[in-house]
Amino acid sequence: MTERYQQLSGFQIMWVWVLFDLPVGTKSERKRATRFRNDLLDLGFEMVQFSVYLRHAWSREKAESFARQVGEHVPKAGHVQILFFTDKQYAQTQVFRGRARAPKPEEKPRQLVLF
Repeated sequence: MTERYQQLSGFQIMWVWVLFDLPVGTKSERKRATRFRNDLLDLGFEMVQFSVYLRHAWSREKAESFARQVGEHVPKAGHVQILFFTDKQYAQTQVFRGRARAPKPEEKPRQLVLF
């Protein structure tokens, strides 16, 4: 393990969640909403649900940097929230498929596998 990885704790590593509700009533609104989703993907976020995206960050500072980048892409209309969770908090996530709890927690995004 690298020295940097050993120094990180579940309280320093962050998860950035972007939740949004954008208007899609007209063709131009749908185009803007699709552009925003694509912007999130380009910024390294992964889709959790249609209007929920997440990204891993090594620190609070990096998580805030990602949030600022998202803010630059937010359309003029709609509602966007950015939430921050530590890795320890994210590890407590419970996932359900229908009424049954998923047999094992979902794997973390591949970004963690690299380290």
